[in-house]
Amino acid sequence: MSVILDVQALDVRIPLAQGMLHPVRDVSFAVERGETLCIVGESGCGKSLTSLALMDLLPRRAERRAARLIFAGEDLTRASEARMTDLRGNKMAMIFQEPMTSLNPSYSIGNQLEEALLRHRRIGRREATDRAIYLLEKVGITAAASRLTQYPHQLSGGLRQRVMIAMALMCGPDLIIADEPTTALDVTIQAQILHLLAQLQREFKMGLILITHDLGIVARVATRVAVMYAGQIVETGTVAELFARPLHPYTQGLLRCIPVPGRTKRGTHLGSIPGIVPNLIGDLVGCSFHNRCEHAYESCAATDVSQREIAPGRAYRCLLTAEQCAANAAKAAA
Repeated sequence: MSVILDVQALDVRIPLAQGMLHPVRDVSFAVERGETLCIVGESGCGKSLTSLALMDLLPRRAERRAARLIFAGEDLTRASEARMTDLRGNKMAMIFQEPMTSLNPSYSIGNQLEEALLRHRRIGRREATDRAIYLLEKVGITAAASRLTQYPHQLSGGLRQRVMIAMALMCGPDLIIADEPTTALDVTIQAQILHLLAQLQREFKMGLILITHDLGIVARVATRVAVMYAGQIVETGTVAELFARPLHPYTQGLLRCIPVPGRTKRGTHLGSIPGIVPNLIGDLVGCSFHNRCEHAYESCAATDVSQREIAPGRAYRCLLTAEQCAANAAKAAA
């Protein structure tokens, strides 16, 4: 499969009164057409800002830098605002985090669905309406034609999220970024939305970046996984590799926090990660996880750690060897 998005050394900087905030630092990954990359991590680790940086939708004061940011063969670091406007909603689309507030309450569902297609394609409103009805049916909304005249407040949270997915598909994009698309939805609707995204991705052969903090979602839908901590990607690999042999201590800590059916005994305490996330204002020296890592050495606080690639698509950010990391994980599991 061909690479649709290639990101190398992506940084986001935001000037504050206290100094320069670095919420995204040295982030690198690639997405192939037809695959699902899950970016996972705790709240505040930089997942959403990474997605906004890709779409060039950062806050006004924020600055985006990257050694390479190539989408479908085009260098986004050199794209003008007019060109990014042509790409957004057309070749690359985003499903935002909160379905309750992502739709404009002043416009009907039909107007909001048709807007992107009329903006990016030379077609009439009748064709745009037909496309909207087709996609609403595709995402499982019944009586799709009658929904076009409704307003967001007349729909449930699950229906609003389906409308958001249909809106992202209106122009047939090559890449969709879904920022926690199941937030605020109950478990049954979550499963339906995830199944729908996976089905549509296979059918339309899109690249999909799914941002989440839920490792259960990752296990169900991911092709590859990137684990983020304190603005950095600390581990990447296939979903099978990550769950079977986690290397970074942070990934191991996340997995220990999840109850395992048949193995976790009732009444036992789940794992936890002690300590707090480091301050991301100013330069960060050494490993960002050293103050919370039970395997840290003194050198971890003073030595900058780069990604260590042990196989194509398999890398981690730690001073320990892969064998040492795997041995620590096995010991903790025992």
